[in-house]
Amino acid sequence: MSWSDELVSSDIEHMRQVLRGSQRLPRHVAAIMDGNGRWAELRSMPRFEGHRAGMESVRSVVKACSQVGVQYLTLYAFSIENWKRPAPEVRFLMSLLESYLKKELDELHENNVRIRTIGKTNALPRVVEKVLQKAIERTSGNDGLTLTLALSYGARWDIQRAMQVIALDVRRGKLSPEDLTESTISEYLQTSYMPDPDLIIRTSGEIRLSNFLLWEAAYAELFVTETLWPDFRDVDLYNALLDFTQRERRFGKTSAQLGAAAKTKPSTMERLRNALK
Repeated sequence: MSWSDELVSSDIEHMRQVLRGSQRLPRHVAAIMDGNGRWAELRSMPRFEGHRAGMESVRSVVKACSQVGVQYLTLYAFSIENWKRPAPEVRFLMSLLESYLKKELDELHENNVRIRTIGKTNALPRVVEKVLQKAIERTSGNDGLTLTLALSYGARWDIQRAMQVIALDVRRGKLSPEDLTESTISEYLQTSYMPDPDLIIRTSGEIRLSNFLLWEAAYAELFVTETLWPDFRDVDLYNALLDFTQRERRFGKTSAQLGAAAKTKPSTMERLRNALK
């Protein structure tokens, strides 16, 4: 099914139009999908059901990002630390990932989504690794939204791995210490193919990065919501994007340096209010 053919409410369509026309839409959105277990506990359900419900939010957010023109979406799906969880929960999460990739691959491919991954993926069950590689290969030629799944991922692990490779290249004479810059380090990270995240969304109200994109998040805007991940849908994403468009990203400069001229233009929020009148 093509997502462009989907029928939505007029309010949602207005939000999409305003975001598509915004000059300040984040190029790269990353999400820490937190709160599945609490969502299930609040309903006296097994934690498994929270993870299952969270997959609907994944579908909604992936589709919503693609529809408004976000170029990169990175989802913190399974951290290195998550291997410490009870074995039955880990097995369920691996099964859920396998099921998602198998069921959604055709639709993702039809809608020009490119699937990538970061993390120690050779630690995944072999069957899951095979399904993941198939999805990556099948969508490799797509040039729409790049969906990156962070699996068995930890930012410190990736930085450590990069430092080890850099040290080897220095020892082999391929690189000198004087050549080591921020850009060089970024090139050795698994995230080298994507721009740094502009916006990191964390659900469930927790205010921490949890070992996610630590190097890349240096200048990212953070959006924390009390909404639990299974309740997070397209309208929640659009509200986060609208909030982002209102922020002044100075990167060390002053507001005056950014120019007063930009302030004379109607903001994205003003355009949205006008569109909804």
